[in-house]
This record gives sequence, structure tokens and C-alpha cells, in this order.
Amino acid sequence: MMSSSFNKFRVGISFVMMSIFYKSAVDSLSELSPQKYFSTLQPGKASLAYFCQADSPRTSIFLEELNEAVKPLQDYGISVAKVNCVKEETSRYCGKEKDLMKAYLFRGNILLREFPTDTLFDVNAIVAHVLFALLFNEVKYITTLEDLQNIENALKGKANIAFSYVRAIGTPEHRAVMEAAFVYGTTYKFFLTTETALLESIGTEDIENAHLYFFHCKQVLDLTEQCRRTLMEWPLTTLNIHRFIKTMEAPLVGVPVEFLVLHDVDLIISRVESNMHDEEIQEDEDEDMESPDMDIQDDEVAETVYRDRKRRLPLELTVELTEETFNETVVASDSIVLFYAGWQAVSMAFLQSYIDLAIKLKGTSTMLLTRVNCADWSDLCAKQNVTEFPVVKMYKEGKNPVSYTGMLGTEDLLKFIQLNRISCPVNITSVQEAEEYLSGELYKDLISYSSVLVLGLFSPNMTTAKEDFTEAGNYLKGCVITGIYSEEDVLILSNKYAATLPALLLARHKEGKIESIPLANSHAQDIVQIITNALLETFPEITVENLPIYLRLQKPLLILFSDGSINPQCKKAILTLVKEKHLDSLTPCWLNLKNTPVGRGILQAYFNTLPPLPLLVVVSLHSGGQVFAFPSDQAITEQNLLLWLKKLEAGLESHITILPAGEWKPPLPAYDFLSMMDAAGSQQPTRREALCTKEMDAQENDKKHEDKSASRKEPIETLRIKHWNRSNWFKEGEKSFRHDNKEL
Repeated sequence: MMSSSFNKFRVGISFVMMSIFYKSAVDSLSELSPQKYFSTLQPGKASLAYFCQADSPRTSIFLEELNEAVKPLQDYGISVAKVNCVKEETSRYCGKEKDLMKAYLFRGNILLREFPTDTLFDVNAIVAHVLFALLFNEVKYITTLEDLQNIENALKGKANIAFSYVRAIGTPEHRAVMEAAFVYGTTYKFFLTTETALLESIGTEDIENAHLYFFHCKQVLDLTEQCRRTLMEWPLTTLNIHRFIKTMEAPLVGVPVEFLVLHDVDLIISRVESNMHDEEIQEDEDEDMESPDMDIQDDEVAETVYRDRKRRLPLELTVELTEETFNETVVASDSIVLFYAGWQAVSMAFLQSYIDLAIKLKGTSTMLLTRVNCADWSDLCAKQNVTEFPVVKMYKEGKNPVSYTGMLGTEDLLKFIQLNRISCPVNITSVQEAEEYLSGELYKDLISYSSVLVLGLFSPNMTTAKEDFTEAGNYLKGCVITGIYSEEDVLILSNKYAATLPALLLARHKEGKIESIPLANSHAQDIVQIITNALLETFPEITVENLPIYLRLQKPLLILFSDGSINPQCKKAILTLVKEKHLDSLTPCWLNLKNTPVGRGILQAYFNTLPPLPLLVVVSLHSGGQVFAFPSDQAITEQNLLLWLKKLEAGLESHITILPAGEWKPPLPAYDFLSMMDAAGSQQPTRREALCTKEMDAQENDKKHEDKSASRKEPIETLRIKHWNRSNWFKEGEKSFRHDNKEL
């Protein structure tokens, strides 16, 4: 009996040992001669080989990692071998010493790719690089937003997209994406990038981690509609990508499904009772709706805020200030303060941009980002001369606060903060420093925020001119970088740049040129206007953000509509006419329909259907609203364009449409809170009014106890009514802009 058991045990040991030996033999790195290796290659089969001298060390970090990669590559049908070269070997892969620092990927006898061994630094890098090379048709590498938009448009109605960002090629995340593409590459279109700018352009602030987006393009049939995008919120691993893609294949449920595990009966009862209470509150709110149209806001901004009302903002990234903490905070540190009203739509919309700014500046800025809700602290806002919402002010020690007057967006506010890091105008003290300033070297970290660098040149005795320039520089702080040079040797710069003192030097780095403008008899406001005009591009791309700037010029717009990058021939023709001063009475610009999709709607309003592109039109917004189209059967050349413009000037061309002169009005009348309150007072109290009365009684009782404190916040409704007439006044001011901006 014992002998039988022992034999079984011995057989078991033998089986285990044979299994271990077999696995080791299969998963270990094969060592072959060049002749033997090439004889094993099979048509259509992939193989990775590392050639080295037969007498080279048999152990190294690279060989250890290559040995680790044998099993995962074999799972994908890719063999791996170490090829030992002898001195008399004639193979070209064994001939040169530098070739022995490379690994080679073959498909059959065809060489696909060679890899320097320093790029195959670990098993993840080896697997990622090999699969990337084999799947070059399935996984495309892209670098720009334009590439992504072109791909998205091309695949609408055809296929869904898996778009990945990894910090570098060869990382574990890159391997995970390539392994997923190996499985799903025939079902979905995979695209990869390592460009942080591309990631930021699609709205992701976190560039420290890898990301995967799923673009739902297959169901999109309208080319003007953007594909819905879903971000994978788990770490980028092969298993997580598989789970995510399987989830994307499931029917759309609208919102993420959350599971709640309760281990106690009392907890379950409490949970059900809480849900029933929430449903009752919702029913009460539904009963209070006066009409089916009440959820339709009378303003697009208000409607957007309403739709996003459940979005949680990370307000903890900014410091909330009160009447008690305001002074001590802005005195202790340089601060940006957002004054807003919690009940106002524009304030709440801009608050989202303000939080996005806080995310961008997290851990990098010495400027403290704070906020004051004027609905709670109206006295504080009044003391800071806040008469409209929202308002952003910058507070620096020993200086008056500076108000931000730019666009209510993240990028423009970021530019304002970054350019305020230096005190303008900058005092330049030597010719060498002036040259460094003009070249962009002096403030190269800020050059991306200021398209033009302005340098004022003055003789030491030009006191009044210097004061005017300094005043203008202070006014433009946060918009452009300005500097001043007023040393005895200023003529060196004056002669070099052919500038008659006093003068401005404008350094345009995109164009690589420096131009001079005389300042004789120019006051501060004149200098501001000169610099402001200099900031405008000669032939700008029109966007939603910069359109108001160019509308202020009160000139007809000469717009070139393009579906992508601008046609070089068209651009050359227009810039030539600009240089020759033929377009001084117009504002030449172009609109990229891929960057600004609203352009399609504009063209359809002009022509009823979308015409062939590129297309050139003249729009007289400020003089009758007439729209003229350049003949589609003519090429856009200098000669043809100049002849057409002369016909326009002579009244010999017919317009294609006239834009209506009507104003944009809200779909519903504005709320008149005073009338609503008067009407409510003349009626019998309803259940809700009884609650309001009870609440007002409670406020009156509280007020008796609060009279001891002179500075307490006002009730929100009181402040809302107080600012209602003022808000109406601002709406009236907006009407003129809306009239100018009617159809573009």
C-alpha cells in the first residue's frame, strides 16, 4: 500500500517537473544562429529578433526584459528569438557594431521595423512598440485638433472612435491601448496622441495621466453635429479598456448606474422613506409650475445654467470671502476676486469658467483666487464699487485694484492674470536689454499671451510724451506687454529701426518683423487706440470670441468661408490687396467652418443651401445689412477680386440677401417681480404663500436679534428685487450689441 502511494507521489513530481520544464522551454528566449533563424520564418508570421555576438554576455537588463516579453508576444502569434552572430557571419544584421544595438521586426522574410534597444527599455515598451508597428493601419497617430476633427467628420455615420492620450510611447498605458486595438481594431477606429495641446483642446485639464475617449460617431448623420464623447474614468489598463468598450456597446441608459449596498433592514427603510420624501417635494415643485413653458429660459445663458444646475463645481479650489475676511485676505496676498450673484445666470455661467481657471493654475500661481457672492454680501460689494455682475478685480499690495474688462472666458482671464505678473510699462535700461525685449527673450514665458510687444522710445527730456505713454501702458495692463526706453543712447535704436522720436516699436513675433509708428502730438487715449489697433490681425480667423472686437471697427466684413485650412492662393490674393491698401474700407477675415460650425448656419441663411467652398462674401452689417457674394465661377485672384470690389463700390453688383434689422428678443417676457408680488398680495394665500408668510415671520423675529450687528447679509429675494431695475438697464445696453451681431 505504501509502495503504491509512493509511486503515485513520484509520478506527480515527475509531471510537475515536466510541466515546469515545458513551460520554461516555451516561454524562454530561443537562441539561434542567423541561418537557422531565417529558415524558421514563415510567410505572414511576425517575429522579433535581437542579433548579438555569440561571445557577448548572456545576461543583461535588455535580455531579461526581452525574455519577459516572449510569453505576451506569443499570445499574439509573434515569435521572439536571440540570434547569435559569429565573426565570419555575412548577414547584414551581424555586420556592424551599431547594428547589434537594435532589434528587428519581421513579417515573413520582410523587415518591417528596426528598434534601437534603448527604446525597448522594459517588457511594456517591447510589447507596445511591436504591436504599434504591426497595427500601423489600425492605430493612427495624430498631432493636431484639425487632424482629429477631419477624422471625426470622415467617420460620422460610419464607425465609432477610440481616441487615446498617453504621455509617451512605450509606457504601460500605451501597451494597454495597443492590446485593446489588437482585439477591437476591426470594430472601432483607434487613434493615439502624445500631444498635450491636443488633449487640452478637447477640454481635458489633467495632462498628467493617460486618457481614453469613446466618440459615438456611428449614429451621427448630420455633419454639423459633433460626435458625443465619453471619457473612461478608470486607469488605462487592458482590462479596464475592455470593460469600458463593452459598456459603450451596451444600450444607452442616459446616466451612470450606481449600486448601493445596505446591510441593515433599518437602513433600507430609512432609504425608502427618504426617497418618498424627495418625490413629494418634487411633486410640490411640479404643481407650482405656472405653465409648460416656464422651464424655457428667456436667455440662452440662463437656459445653459439651468441645464447644468446639477453639475458639481469644485468650489474648494477658490476661497470664499465674507465681509469679515475680505480685507485681511486681499491685504495678506495678491488676489483675484470674482464678484458675482448666485441668482444671476451670467454670473453662474462665468463661475464655471472661473473654476476652470483655478484648475489650470492649481499649484503654479502665486495669485490667490477668491470669490464673493454679492447676493449674500451686498454691502461688501457696494464698498468695492461693484455695480454689475460678474466683475473680476485684481488686488495687489499698495496698488489700486485693477478691473478685468475682457471676455468672460477661461483663456482670456488667464491671459489677464499672466500678463499682470509684470508691471507695465517695463522700464528698459540698456540697448542690449531693449533688443532682448523686442526679440521676446526677456519675457519668453509670457510671449504666448502677447502677440505684439510694444516699446516706447523717448528722449530723456520728453517728459509729457513719456507720461502719456505710461498712462496708456497702465491702461492696457493685462492686454499687452509694454516697455519704455528713455536713455541717452536712444538714438541707436531710433536709427536702427528708422523711428522718429517719440515713437513706438511694435515687435510681431508670428510675422517676424518690427515696425515703427511716430507718436508726435499723441495723447494717452491716442496711444491706447494705436496699440489696440496694432493688436488686431491683418487677416484674422473669425471666431465667436473675437467677432465683437472686429465688429467695433464699424466696417463691412470681407469674409472668406473655408471648410478647413485656408486656401493659400486665396490668402495670398487678399494679403496682397491689404498690403496695397485696397481693403482699407473693409475688415478682411476668414471663417473656418470646422473650428466654428455656426458658419454653416450663417451660409444657409445667406444662400438657403450650403454653397461650394471656399466662398468670399461682403457683409455690410452697419449700413443696410446687404450681403454680396463673389462670383463662384471666378478664381479668387488679386485682379478678379479688385475688379469685383470696384463694381461693388460703383453699385454695379446685386446683393444676394438683406439681413433683417429686427432685434433678437427672448422667447418669454422678463419676470416683473414687483408685479408678481403685488398680484400675490391681492389674492387669498395659497399653501405655498402660507409657507412664505411663515418664513417671513421667522425672518422678522430673527431680525430683532440681528439689529445688534450693523453688517449682516440681506435676504436673497430682497437683493434680487433691488437689482432688478439695474439688470434691466444692462439688458437694454446689450440690445445694441445683439443688433450688430444679428446674423453675423
